[in-house]
Amino acid sequence: MINHLLQPLVCERFLTNARYRERHLRVVNALPERRVMGLHSPEIKQVAKQLSREGGEVVMPDGTRRFCANGAEVIRAFEAVPSENLCYEETVIWGYLINLEKCSLDERLAMLGRYVPVLDNWAVCDSYCAHAKWMARADKEALWAFLERWFDSEREFEVRFAVVVAMCYFLNEEWLDKVFERINGLDFGRIKSKYKTIKGKPKVAQQGTVQGAEPYYVRMGVAWLLATALAKFPDATRAFVHSSNLPADVVKLYIRKARESFRTRTVEAV
Repeated sequence: MINHLLQPLVCERFLTNARYRERHLRVVNALPERRVMGLHSPEIKQVAKQLSREGGEVVMPDGTRRFCANGAEVIRAFEAVPSENLCYEETVIWGYLINLEKCSLDERLAMLGRYVPVLDNWAVCDSYCAHAKWMARADKEALWAFLERWFDSEREFEVRFAVVVAMCYFLNEEWLDKVFERINGLDFGRIKSKYKTIKGKPKVAQQGTVQGAEPYYVRMGVAWLLATALAKFPDATRAFVHSSNLPADVVKLYIRKARESFRTRTVEAV
């Protein structure tokens, strides 16, 4: 859709240095069907800000060109295109545009409700959540009500979205028990993933594979949330982990993350 805007900004090393390209693809770990062009985050943000302020031309799947006058029109163009037609960078930009819009909470949540089902990768999901600063100021009751449907989803990155938003914007005294209750109720067995579990670390990046049990990115998201909660509420977090129904591997991932973090490496995790 906006390849003509992205292509000039592709990192030269991604195009010419096989080792660098391999490392980039390994980190992003997009599904095999999701093309990665090779832009860096600053360039992706640059395009999103430009489209938000000035709009721009988009190319629809049938080849027709459409000029969008502003960010809202670009978002509508993205919504009209099958998600499989978009590259990794375009899915990130779509999310950034939602965050940049000046609109009511209801309008933003409506746009977000059409975007979350497109999430199919940890980097797209987490990048969106980290940059959704409007959530810090939003009506928390309304935002939590919106998250409920994604906690109940059977799709990996819809659930991870809810988990990461909860970690970023609800880890406080008022909401901590509610967050713990929600992740304790996750049924990991019913959450479906498109990622395949493999053993060992392959020499060459194998897109769409992970070294962990399905749904790997939900398990990692919960572990990350708990490690973050440990830094803020150590006693409450340890008590929750001891009494929770979380799978043993999720608890192990949490302990590992807690030990890796400079904020909690000296804090008892369990």
